[in-house]
Amino acid sequence: MERFTPRIRDVARVAGVSTATVSRALSKPDVVSADTLKTVLAAVAETGYTINHAARNLRQQRTMSVVALVPNLANPFFSRILAGMSAVLTQAGYNLLVVDTEGPGVDRHIARTLDRSRADGLIVFDGLLPPEDLQPDRLRPPLVMACEWIEDLAAPRIRIDNAAGAGLAVAHLARLGHRRIGHLLGPEANVLARSRADGVRQELAARGLPVRPEWFLPGDYSLESGRRGARDWIAMDDRPTAMFCASDQMACGFIGEVQRRGFRVPQDVSVVGFDNIDLVDHITPALTTIRQPRWSIGEAAAKVMLSLMTDTDAPPPDTVLPVELIERESTSACAAI
Repeated sequence: MERFTPRIRDVARVAGVSTATVSRALSKPDVVSADTLKTVLAAVAETGYTINHAARNLRQQRTMSVVALVPNLANPFFSRILAGMSAVLTQAGYNLLVVDTEGPGVDRHIARTLDRSRADGLIVFDGLLPPEDLQPDRLRPPLVMACEWIEDLAAPRIRIDNAAGAGLAVAHLARLGHRRIGHLLGPEANVLARSRADGVRQELAARGLPVRPEWFLPGDYSLESGRRGARDWIAMDDRPTAMFCASDQMACGFIGEVQRRGFRVPQDVSVVGFDNIDLVDHITPALTTIRQPRWSIGEAAAKVMLSLMTDTDAPPPDTVLPVELIERESTSACAAI
């Protein structure tokens, strides 16, 4: 015996409306009256009709997926951002796919995502991707930049004020009496690292404190570069009494290395990080740092993306979220005379 599969026309017949009305009621219930919606849903229940989501998405040329392009997924900084993003997208019926832009064969993988047939939207965290590859056109999905940004790319940005965050760190150390403040830099080409270094220089100059190039040490956000920075600090004849590190990972590497070499934190050197990753409240001493609202960054990026994909009101070109200083045990009053 052949099994009966109800179709949309069967729902329309039972409800006494057109198939177009059934389609509108099921896809955009807010555009039909409450009575019509109630009638259609009752007919759906009576007939046993189910929506073929795969077929509908194919007709609408939708994948129901958003791709996040993330530099170095091993970096714990991204975990809460991706979780916040996923929470918003999942509620809206979208899957979040993540591509590590530093992984093997990544150029080919990224090229595949720059196509509407592969993804409905792209959220880009890597400011070093070639801007010419990301320029919008009708064949490419909508794009949002988060955390990092590309200067010449016309896309909404979700970010924090990195220079202001660095200024908060320097101001905190200055209030503790530190006059010799150094900075462990992020990667030279990285837009966030440049903004944070600018913030350090501006705050030092505003307070009349020395801006000494030899106290600006090279780094790349990693634990290992934090250890290298600590060795550079130890080798100085005239050391800063405080160091602001452009990432928490570098700050953790710095603290671990100076402690292994017999120095005390914060008695011999105060240390401030940036990001407030989950680890920093559990090291000894716990790290004073600049907190980024990582969950909120992910939520905001996802909401802007949904706005772009559904053609609602155009999102703002630049969303700047606040940062705050989290004071812990890695900083104290300057003991130097």
